[in-house]
Amino acid sequence: MDERARVLVTGGAGFIGSHLVDRLTSYGYRLTIMDNLSVGKLGNIEGQLSDGRVRFVKGDIRDVELVRSCVQDADVVVHLAAVISVPFSFENPSLTFDINVNGTLNLLNACARAGVKRFVFVSSCAVYGDPRYLPVDEIHPTSPLSPYATSKLEGEEGCVNLLEQYGLSIAILRLFNVYGPRQGLNAYSGVITRFLDQARRHTPLVIFGDGSQTRDFVHVWDVAEAILKALETTSAEGEVFNIGFGRATSVNTLAKSVIDLTGADKGVIYEKARIGDVKSSFADISKAEKQLNFKPSVPLDKGLRSLVEETC
Repeated sequence: MDERARVLVTGGAGFIGSHLVDRLTSYGYRLTIMDNLSVGKLGNIEGQLSDGRVRFVKGDIRDVELVRSCVQDADVVVHLAAVISVPFSFENPSLTFDINVNGTLNLLNACARAGVKRFVFVSSCAVYGDPRYLPVDEIHPTSPLSPYATSKLEGEEGCVNLLEQYGLSIAILRLFNVYGPRQGLNAYSGVITRFLDQARRHTPLVIFGDGSQTRDFVHVWDVAEAILKALETTSAEGEVFNIGFGRATSVNTLAKSVIDLTGADKGVIYEKARIGDVKSSFADISKAEKQLNFKPSVPLDKGLRSLVEETC
């Protein structure tokens, strides 16, 4: 892809999107960010906004006319805007489907009409549900356990349909458990963000379930690199890729690491497992390694240490 290509990033003021914006601007891409700021923050992209390297449009991906106008100026699109919380999706299933499915279809249709050269859909490992085998590869059966996961799978199906009907060039990335700087703290935050906040406040680390469940934690810098490769690599077209680190870490092990790194002294408490949470999962990333030349570079111990230095 020409480094001067015009890129539209939906959800670009969010946690993952802002790191992608950093990476794309450093390579000279011309960017438009579309974000309704329900979760994203202008502070995440203030450097790029202040020196005029990107254009920001505040808006919703369900807005037909606004999406159409933004897409007209884009060569490629990265779609990150979404409801991403499993608990929130149980509390608000209709809103989750409206944004994650209808909003995605609105964006896809606009891209097909505008002749966008590549559409990267950022999906989730949640589409697999409880794995039948580990590590999880891309041909693993999908069995979503939450409205969020179901909505992401339907978004993927929308991508495939547009590929078949209009020849839209798509690539789908199923992200595993992403962590890193700028990950916001709220009632639905990921486990690493919650643990670090609890350690900083000298309160017990709260684990939902018995802590034996495993996750594949991948640093946001590696995710941004994977998205960039999905934009630029010809062999990504029409493909689905797992994006993780390729290593399983139990939540109990994660808690111990956070306690050791921070000196947290209140221990751990266990609460009832949350509905929709997958028991154990980690990614087979061999396809992304081979076809995208994706090589995650930030192991969990290094990423955690950096976060602790920054936040605690």
